[in-house]
Amino acid sequence: MGRFKFNHIKPIMVETAKRWMRAEPFRQSATISYYAIFSIPGLLIIVIWAAGIFFGQEAVQGEISNQIGTMMGEETAESVEDLISNAYISSTGWVMKAIGIIALVFGATTLFFQLQKSLNFLWDVEPDPENNLKKMIIDRASSFGLILVIAFLLLISLVLSSILSILSNWIAGRFGEEIYYLTEIVDFLLSFGIITLLFAIMYKFLPDVEIGWKSVWVGAMVTAFLFTLGKTLLGLYFGMADPTSGFGAAGTIILVMVWVNYTCLILFFGAEFTHVFAKNYGHQIQPSEHAKWTAAYLHRKEEGEHEDPIESRTRE
Repeated sequence: MGRFKFNHIKPIMVETAKRWMRAEPFRQSATISYYAIFSIPGLLIIVIWAAGIFFGQEAVQGEISNQIGTMMGEETAESVEDLISNAYISSTGWVMKAIGIIALVFGATTLFFQLQKSLNFLWDVEPDPENNLKKMIIDRASSFGLILVIAFLLLISLVLSSILSILSNWIAGRFGEEIYYLTEIVDFLLSFGIITLLFAIMYKFLPDVEIGWKSVWVGAMVTAFLFTLGKTLLGLYFGMADPTSGFGAAGTIILVMVWVNYTCLILFFGAEFTHVFAKNYGHQIQPSEHAKWTAAYLHRKEEGEHEDPIESRTRE
């Protein structure tokens, strides 16, 4: 469709919102939130193990607790630490250790496995039944690879945060607070870049589609912006109110589910935006080798239904 113009923003956002609402995002997010409760302990343990090889497990676990505390409060961070401690494999027998590791990996990858199904649903693709077993193995391996990517990005974040912290203290003592604020802006931009990279990797490799990097980067940046904005607002809300006070001991679980639910809503909106952006700028999206278009999509295509919010706008 040519180069991007500012008058394209409104029709793209309107079409994105329409597709997002049709895809039942609240039901999809609730499903992911349910699986997240069982996957988070294993996911965090694997991330801590992987990143801890280079930075130390205590440092990685401390950084994760700090991030959770910033987003959901110190009480939730302590509860998540207890979950991690209880899920650690302490058995000395190698057979039980092997079973425990397999259980951790299976539990951790289930979250991304379900997230892949939701993204496939949003992008009108489904696995090819002829490749079920091979597809399942590939999906689990891809999910585990994504966990290692998260660990790597966390490691980078830890290193950069440590360097910037040292520089900030040195700069504040030598040059005053004006330059210190500059380092804070740099820290924010680096964090934003890491979040964008994570969303880009998820959109590129998790769904069963082949999509170009150009559309992926645009969608990832929009998603990262919405996620950062929402994270700030949600953090302020959690800080001023106590939405889980009526749930007693289950309050932490409810809070985690609320947070995952919100994150998935943003993720799905970003996925729909990526799809609409790619379609309206002529960037090809095709099912991957082990997938195919859904019957509903093929029916809409046969009926001649198409969504092109920019075309009608550019004719004006």
